[in-house]
Order: sequence, then structure tokens, then C-alpha cells
Amino acid sequence: MAKNIQSLERAAAMLRLLAGGERRLGLSEVASSLGLAKGTAHGILRTLQAEGFVEQDPASGRYQLGAELLRLGSTYLDVHELRARALVWTDDLARSSGESVYLGVLHQKGVLIVHHVFRPDDSRQVLEVGAMQPLHSSALGKVLSAYDPVAHNEVVENERKTFTPHTITDAEDFEAVLDLTRARGWAADVEETWDGVASIAAPIHDRRRMPVGAVGITGAVERVRDGGGLRAELVAAVRDCARAVSRDLGASRF
Repeated sequence: MAKNIQSLERAAAMLRLLAGGERRLGLSEVASSLGLAKGTAHGILRTLQAEGFVEQDPASGRYQLGAELLRLGSTYLDVHELRARALVWTDDLARSSGESVYLGVLHQKGVLIVHHVFRPDDSRQVLEVGAMQPLHSSALGKVLSAYDPVAHNEVVENERKTFTPHTITDAEDFEAVLDLTRARGWAADVEETWDGVASIAAPIHDRRRMPVGAVGITGAVERVRDGGGLRAELVAAVRDCARAVSRDLGASRF
């Protein structure tokens, strides 16, 4: 019978310890609680910190769970339950809007498409499940950046690439876009990622009122826009879909 790897067992115990308290823990507390030498405990904490699983408060030197671990903790929900709960609602959105529907979650430094409903016509289309969209220019990415602190950190700390003349890359202008997204509850991408393409997206929350994904439609600018702005009925349809999925996940007030 294969033996367990001791260093992994200790790291797992350390994460459970940090998850079980309501306050940050110092090195001595971690070491004594787990019966480890300070040097051993410090080495494990340093490794977990480098991977983003643990964070150290610069003022007190104490440790707490990191954002990467919290993000990974919602992966099962994002990929499995989220998609399962969204199947019927995204099909309805595609039928009512006449456009392609995408369901996305935060993954690394972008938006991972976990579900894609084709536009309900006879045109030839390519399934984009598994594709990545940028956080700063896509409608799905803006929604995640506005509501998810981890996504926000990713997008502000990394380069915001220019895809078209309409792409917003300036930090101050981008923060203004996120403020607007939070104020109205949805985001738009009008030729910021792809020429001739516009998108509308809204956030999906779970029972803890945490943002776990975003849903949106994508289509030709001339179909998604009406005169000078986006078609109000499409915005309403996307928001209704996001609320419906959120309710199915146990969220309230959405």
C-alpha cells in the first residue's frame, strides 16, 4: 500500500486550520497547533503563499487563506452545478434573443466559457466551450471584474491588451466602466474585443451572494444595437436569465 506524502498532509492540515478560525494566525500558533517545528511550518506557509493559497498580512505577519484557494473552492460549482442550473435558462435566452449565449467563469487571467448555446438559425457555428475571453474587454469579463475581487485583481495587475480602437485599457477609465457595471447590474462590449460584434452580460450569484459566473449574449452590432444604444429588450432578457440562474442556485434579491 502506497504511503501518504507527509508534506502534503501537513499542508492540508494547515489549510484546514486556517479555514477553521475567524482570525488570522501567527507562525507560532500554526506550528504549535499542528505540532510542527517553526522552521517546518514556515516553509510550508511560504510555499502555500507563493501559490496563492495563503496570504500574509504585511502589518501583523499573520496568515489567512488566500484568494486562489477560495477561487478553487468554487470550481466544482462553477463547472458543474452552475452549468446544470443554467441549461434551461440559457436555451430560453437564445430563443428569445435570437443570439448566441455564453456562460463564463473566472479562470486564471481570463473568462473560461463553460457553456455555449448556438444562435437559433441555420448559420454555421463553432462550439466555443473551453475558449477563453479577456477580462477587460468582453462583457462577461467586465461583469466578473466588477463583482469578483479576485477577477478585479487579475485585470488591474496585468496588461490590458488593445484588440480594437474601442478597447478600454486606461486604468481610470476601466474602473469607471466597472462602477457603471455595478450601478446598472450589467456590462456591454460594443466592438471592444471583436470588430462588428457586440455583447451584453450580467452576473450570476450563489446562495452566499457570491459571484460565481456571468451569462451573456453575443451577436452582430447591427442586431444587438438599436440606433445609438443597446436594445433594451436584450438587456432585460440577459438580466432575467442571470436572475433566474441565481435563484436556482439559492440566491435571493436577484
